[in-house]
Amino acid sequence: MSKTAIITGGGRGIGFGISRALAAEGYQLMIAGVRGADQLGDVLNQLKSKAPAVHYCQADISIAADRHKLLDETKKQFGRLDLLVNNAGVAPTVRADILDAGEESFDRLISINLKGPYFLTQLAAKMMVEQKKSEPDFRGRIVSVSSVSATVVSTNRGDYCISKAGVAMAAQLWAARLAEFGIDVYEVRPGVIATDMTAGVKEKYDAMFAGGLTLEKRWGQPDDIGRAVAMLARGDLPYATGQVITIDGGLTQRRL
Repeated sequence: MSKTAIITGGGRGIGFGISRALAAEGYQLMIAGVRGADQLGDVLNQLKSKAPAVHYCQADISIAADRHKLLDETKKQFGRLDLLVNNAGVAPTVRADILDAGEESFDRLISINLKGPYFLTQLAAKMMVEQKKSEPDFRGRIVSVSSVSATVVSTNRGDYCISKAGVAMAAQLWAARLAEFGIDVYEVRPGVIATDMTAGVKEKYDAMFAGGLTLEKRWGQPDDIGRAVAMLARGDLPYATGQVITIDGGLTQRRL
């Protein structure tokens, strides 16, 4: 029986890298995103060429009804859930000094980046707990994608940093609460990854990489994150629930 994964934001950027990696592992994929399915034709076709089955659900995880719809469609299409990847997230619409930043951007980021995955995890966890009752050997997994911004300060995007710090704590909370059910919870913490979110600051970071920002002088790639999530999905890191996997090329390595 093929395992099933939900990947929020799985049709672009880091999420697409994760989706590709899980397709190669033989997972059935439920891809969630805010775009219409007609805008993801090439993406879904690529995934369908590798995965046993792929379904797309248009859902905004900041909206409760959409979160319920996503779980309902997963049950309907696949009848099970083995892995939830909380990946969907947004950057600030405008980077603003925290002395000037407004509440609108803050509310938007917290709603999408933190509240959405927190309560989606709640729904997914309940579904996994029910599966455990009928499958004693079942071991669910939940992976939340955060950012080095959970601990690295950027004073022109404080709302983003706070949202990712919240994701980091949420992963710890869920790891503690779900351990009794054999559900492993991990946080994957990317560094600077080449996606549409970072395209606008490419020249800035090109120069920073050249100047030694990271130990590995290159951009991170979505596939780097995909490989990390695939490792966790396979169960290659046992006895480690609650751990943070940092994929940042050495950006946060302390150096003298």
